Amino acid sequence: MNVAIIPARGGSKRILRKNIRDFCGRPMISYAIRAAKESGVFDRIVVSTDDQEIYDVSKSLGAQVLPLRPKGLADDYTPLVPVIQHAIGCLEGADPCFDNICCVYPCVPLLAAEDLSNSLELMTDLGSESCIPVCEFISAPQRAFRINDEAKISWVHPKHRLTRTQDLEKLFYDAGAFAWATGDKWMQGDLADGVAYIMTSDRVIDIDTSEDWDRAELLYRMLKS
Repeated sequence: MNVAIIPARGGSKRILRKNIRDFCGRPMISYAIRAAKESGVFDRIVVSTDDQEIYDVSKSLGAQVLPLRPKGLADDYTPLVPVIQHAIGCLEGADPCFDNICCVYPCVPLLAAEDLSNSLELMTDLGSESCIPVCEFISAPQRAFRINDEAKISWVHPKHRLTRTQDLEKLFYDAGAFAWATGDKWMQGDLADGVAYIMTSDRVIDIDTSEDWDRAELLYRMLKS
């Protein structure tokens, strides 16, 4: 059995009610639920939340919603893994047989259903217990520099100051859209040794500010037009 778990707390600070705020005519969380449904790989699509309104919206969108999450697992400092572990614990009473569990982030309007199915296929084919989506850095991080209070530049890696970008190793970052792992791997709490599913940056945007939100809506409309 493959299960999607969408963690969506109600107390977002920088963008209020972010997880159910209207995004191009639909609640933000609806895009995660739709991508999970359209991927065709999940036996169950579950939302974990501490918020009654998110509970009601998610249920109306056809997701299964767990009993409201304890407030201690829904504050600004709660890591992701304990939230998924709590959700697994809630589910195990009904059906303990989980092959793979995918944490799908709630703010992923650009996520394509095939990213979920293709990443699961990659993880399975390579015999891995976990898989995360990654994007290549647009600019080489080896040539990054710091700027002090007096606007002075200092290179983070001075040895690469004169290195051509094309001669540097390609490096990647966590796209922060979803994460696959076996049930046992989630309970162990460490997904760091899994495989990487490479995504293009046009399907990934970190929405933390109102400017990010506006940019995401603009990109979404451009891609869907």
